[in-house]
Amino acid sequence: MTQEMQRLLLEDRWAPVTSEMGFLELGAEQAAQAFATWQRGLATSRGFTIEVLPVAGPLEPALSHLLPLSGGETQRRLFIPTRSAWTAYVTNQWTGTDAASAMSVMARRLSIRGLRVVAVPHTLRGDRGRYGAVMLDVFGPQQPGKLNNYVRAVEVANDGGHWVFEQSGEPFPFEQVKQYQARRVRDRFTFEMLKDYLRHLGLSPFEEDFYLPSGSCAWLVQKTGPFTPTGPEYTLEEARAAHVL
Repeated sequence: MTQEMQRLLLEDRWAPVTSEMGFLELGAEQAAQAFATWQRGLATSRGFTIEVLPVAGPLEPALSHLLPLSGGETQRRLFIPTRSAWTAYVTNQWTGTDAASAMSVMARRLSIRGLRVVAVPHTLRGDRGRYGAVMLDVFGPQQPGKLNNYVRAVEVANDGGHWVFEQSGEPFPFEQVKQYQARRVRDRFTFEMLKDYLRHLGLSPFEEDFYLPSGSCAWLVQKTGPFTPTGPEYTLEEARAAHVL
């Protein structure tokens, strides 16, 4: 295990599920109920049942309610309370949580802030391992005259063997903007910088005790019905093996 993996949530044991996470600036139950209401209103949800179920902690047993992981349609989404104003969001897709679209829509619908947080160590050696990525996307209410509700995005990722740095929107006052000129591209936005930015936003998402404070529970949004087509299902171990984790 690399030193960077040890610094990730649960020492990266729940990757790829937790390699990307969403966060909404809203209480967990309220976020789950609002998400379920949105999903029930979609034409693609007709004929399905969407339930919102309480899930007890601690964190790893709560995450286990996402299992098995799905290779087809997303069936389960978990909204996890934190020791802050933010609620975490993860799903049961076997390729990992895809948070951007859901966080963008929820931020726009509820006029709140939403985040997409990505932290993947670069472990690629030959044809084994993962392409690294450190990303922070911030969404907000719909902005007049804009096609999307991005507030800010800062990203470094290895794209097929080449490191790329991208940013959009106005920097926050706490950003280390001089670092964006670093000669080595992967140094322009590091994991430590990501953690620092998140601290300024009120989050410590890589610390286990940040989640499920005493007396709280997580909320599972579960979709059941005629999935078409039904994709294969995976254990966490099978998903990790397929992603060379």
